[in-house]
Amino acid sequence: MGKNLVTRVDDFVKISTVLISVSDKSGLEQFILELVKINPDIKILSTGGTYSRISEILGEKAINVLFQVSDYTGQPETQGGLVKTLDFKIYLGILTETYNDYHKKDLERTLALPIDMVVVNLYPFEETISKNDSTPEKARANIDIGGPCMIRASAKNYLRVASVVFPKDYGKIIDKMKEQGGCLDLESRFEFAKKAFRHTADYDNAIASYLEKTSYSKKIEPCYKL
Repeated sequence: MGKNLVTRVDDFVKISTVLISVSDKSGLEQFILELVKINPDIKILSTGGTYSRISEILGEKAINVLFQVSDYTGQPETQGGLVKTLDFKIYLGILTETYNDYHKKDLERTLALPIDMVVVNLYPFEETISKNDSTPEKARANIDIGGPCMIRASAKNYLRVASVVFPKDYGKIIDKMKEQGGCLDLESRFEFAKKAFRHTADYDNAIASYLEKTSYSKKIEPCYKL
């Protein structure tokens, strides 16, 4: 544990690399455009439908700003997007600390980027189970794995990383970054971490409650027609 002790923390961290993967894309257009306006050199890593939406938003500007997570990690997404972000290079970028020499060496060794902000919201589990045509298999398919992992990792490292889970916070982030020269302050990162851990706790509780009320069956209903 000695190699991971934190002895120095920056109050203000410039937002240079952002990972964005969201089910709820509300407010995304204004948020992306403002991020790029504040820091034209920003790098945005993204996946699947989120990548496509951001590409539409940025148009020609996307070529210098937006990057597929699969291109960054060198690992293609699995069929149906089953595995997209569960990658060593991603979590190294989220969890490393600025003034830890061992972490710096790991970043250099893997050519990984420190990720300063993670913008993630989760598969709509509660929305899925509330529908009339909901089945246990549809519910199971909407249990998010990579999202909670990224949220928890970035919230744990609030000393350097902002963990953003609610679109309603986009405006606050932009206002702070404008005031702080493209940076986010430690107090804000800590507040976002609190929301992030509450969000994943509520998500896990919804899944646990559903499973507790659901009878196990060996019969699996097809989730989607082939």
